[in-house]
Amino acid sequence: MPYDFDAQAMYRMPTHFGPRTGPRRGPDGERFDNRDTPRSSIFSLSFLTDADQLEAMLPPGFQLEGDPVVTVSASYISEIEWLAGRGYNTLGVSFPARYKGLRDEARGQFLTVLWENLTDPIITGREELGFSKIYCELPTPLHLRGKYHITASWLGFKFLDMKLANPRELTRDKIDDLQRSASSAGILHYKYMPRTGEWGKADIAYATLTPAAAPNRRILEQYLADGELSFHHARWEDMPTQYNIVNTFADLKIHEYRSASLTKTVGGKDLGDQRILQ
Repeated sequence: MPYDFDAQAMYRMPTHFGPRTGPRRGPDGERFDNRDTPRSSIFSLSFLTDADQLEAMLPPGFQLEGDPVVTVSASYISEIEWLAGRGYNTLGVSFPARYKGLRDEARGQFLTVLWENLTDPIITGREELGFSKIYCELPTPLHLRGKYHITASWLGFKFLDMKLANPRELTRDKIDDLQRSASSAGILHYKYMPRTGEWGKADIAYATLTPAAAPNRRILEQYLADGELSFHHARWEDMPTQYNIVNTFADLKIHEYRSASLTKTVGGKDLGDQRILQ
């Protein structure tokens, strides 16, 4: 007899083995509180580019919001509850945008792509949340005498070098001030899945929002720094499924660097508040 689906449980392919565990469902169906874990070290670098280059990346319903400033963030995450204490690393590229739909309007950082070095968060984030996640290799940054060197590669082809230097630690009061003045906007995404057998058509295509609120997330340390980065042009032979993504970033003009930082945090959320924008 074929199995039935429990409408109250979360499934993910393959569904044949019952409800699946992941970031939003523990082994007994419970949710993780993300209060004292995970721990993250986040390296971010922002630069000013040309507006028309960013507008070309925006899907339907989106438009550029404010200055055309791109932010590249590399996060190194450990002590993740839903991975039983393991970790993974991410690399995201975003810029400020606004979405206006039939009912909803939202502003935030539009996340164009999020590379990760582990399959499980890629699958759960794409299927359940609508993050544009793909794979790459993200080794721990090299660190020597106050200089950090971040790299990203795909099957041996290095497509990013990002360097931060001269870190200057912020006081607790300054960190708290920055937190209070931080934008309450969330992260914008565009979820798209092709329809099987009709490859030019979408099974689903809509915007999603990650609300900014994360009450369990606490900043432990924060540093301002000097930074620079380079995306390296790739041939099809170098990155057969990603070369056009990397080359789009490599072609971005860097008029000036706006900011660079290293932030160490603890706690977070399971992103169960993710929602569709209509």
